[in-house]
Amino acid sequence: MNPETNPAASPTANASLGELLSQLSTQTSRLVRDEIRLAQKEFQDSARHAGVGAGLISVAGLLAVFGLLTLIAAAVAALSLVLPVWAAALIVGAVLLVIAGIAALVSRRQLEQVTPAAPETVTSVKKDIDEVKGAAHVRS
Repeated sequence: MNPETNPAASPTANASLGELLSQLSTQTSRLVRDEIRLAQKEFQDSARHAGVGAGLISVAGLLAVFGLLTLIAAAVAALSLVLPVWAAALIVGAVLLVIAGIAALVSRRQLEQVTPAAPETVTSVKKDIDEVKGAAHVRS
């Protein structure tokens, strides 16, 4: 007879509790190993995509810097049509320094508003720790 049509003929139908627990342990171990292998494969795929993405972002950033430098050189060249080259470079450099100074001041204001830690989270974690300590002392 076929085990699917006759439950008494299945390998687990006549198995002892010890055998069933052994099978459960074996199957659980196999399931955990399979899940870990799947997670590793998914992580590798994700890491590969992240690496490619990070590389492309780096290339884009580098090209953006080159583009900005080219625009700065074009600004110097355009000003050099009406001024000496040294004066054109001086003016463009001064404008860039003013923009950098403004950016530094804005970033400083933003950094002053940063809190050192998430105060609500710290308070909540401290409260949880105190409650766990209190519960541990009550049980002792």
